[in-house]
Amino acid sequence: MARPRKPLLSTDRIVETARALVDAEGLASLSTRRLAAELGVSGPSLYNHFRTKDQILEAVADSVSAQVDLSVFEDGRDWRTALHDWAVSYRAALRDHPNIVPVLARGPGRRPAGLRLADAVFGAMVGAGWPPAQATSIGALMRYFIMGSALGSFAGGFVDDEAAYDPADYPHLGQAHLLAEQQEKIDERAFEVGLTALLDGLVQQFERVTGTG
Repeated sequence: MARPRKPLLSTDRIVETARALVDAEGLASLSTRRLAAELGVSGPSLYNHFRTKDQILEAVADSVSAQVDLSVFEDGRDWRTALHDWAVSYRAALRDHPNIVPVLARGPGRRPAGLRLADAVFGAMVGAGWPPAQATSIGALMRYFIMGSALGSFAGGFVDDEAAYDPADYPHLGQAHLLAEQQEKIDERAFEVGLTALLDGLVQQFERVTGTG
């Protein structure tokens, strides 16, 4: 009986396996040796697709950027709604793959999906009437806000120990020990509150810039 063939090694398979490894165990877990073992291949075979570990990480980061919905800029939504829906999609992608965020935070570099993302936001803002310089600032502002929201959890920063928050020292943190168990809800609500405030401020600025207020 013929032995079953191993799945062919491909760029997509390498990236998917590396992403799963980073998701499960963090950036420090990824090495070419570990990745090759996960794929069931010899280490040198990876070099037919990627020359370095950094290139693999860049590809993993770009695969996460590719999950962000850019169609919101193409279906006729007004710029504020499109920016809101894009931000929600972007944060969802980062929430699903939080360990790769430090790599994404370096900027798009030469990553195709990352560059398409930046191009879509800039083009949509200029197309809506924003001056190019301000459209660039909006893209940067949104990126700072979304990346920042994904880098850590406010609620997750408090411990589930009432004794840690002595009222004599922290008179307003009497319920802080309850925050951790509501982490996801609190973080989602905080993101939406911040995003709404940010976009409402941009609407006011847009009205001043374009004279439509």
